[in-house]
Amino acid sequence: MSRVSSELEPDRSDVRGRLVEEAARILGEEGPSALSARRIAAGAGTSTMAVYTHFGAMSAVVDEVATEGFRRLIAHVDAVGRSDDTLADLRASAAAYRENALENRHLFGVMFGAVGRGDLHGSGPNPEVALAAFDQIAGLVERAMTAGTLLPDDPRQVAAQFWSALHGYVMLELSGVVRIVDDPEHAVLWPMLTHLLRGLAPSSD
Repeated sequence: MSRVSSELEPDRSDVRGRLVEEAARILGEEGPSALSARRIAAGAGTSTMAVYTHFGAMSAVVDEVATEGFRRLIAHVDAVGRSDDTLADLRASAAAYRENALENRHLFGVMFGAVGRGDLHGSGPNPEVALAAFDQIAGLVERAMTAGTLLPDDPRQVAAQFWSALHGYVMLELSGVVRIVDDPEHAVLWPMLTHLLRGLAPSSD
């Protein structure tokens, strides 16, 4: 292959990324019945063969959509960084979680099963990648316990409580249900997490 033709050939990873994005969009907007190799390829600006070259089967496309969603979630939370205020870091991770969901709502719906798979019986997201997203929160909780800003407990159980509250709110926001109140982020999300963290903190007495 000549240098010129090599430069003009589309980057394989970019094609794969476009296929994942398009599959997520179709799943999120139209559901699994609308998903086909032809639709994905047309939206991604490539050939139908590219779908099978990169993924092998349609079920693997959906699995990769879910896995990519967790990768982006991990990257968002990682970008927050760490400070000396362990509770502020937990709140910042919650904000990053929400921002990721709003920016990648189609991926978010697939990764947590809010968008059904229909007849595409895949194996789901890569379990190691999905678990790594939870481990981020568990690590932040354990760090707060070590610092004494949260009561000593099983950090994974407490992280599950924190994640359940946060995720429940985010799913409601994406569905539009929390529009029953004005400014739900500040009227619902932050007061809820504040109450939760306050209940898990040492008594000030």
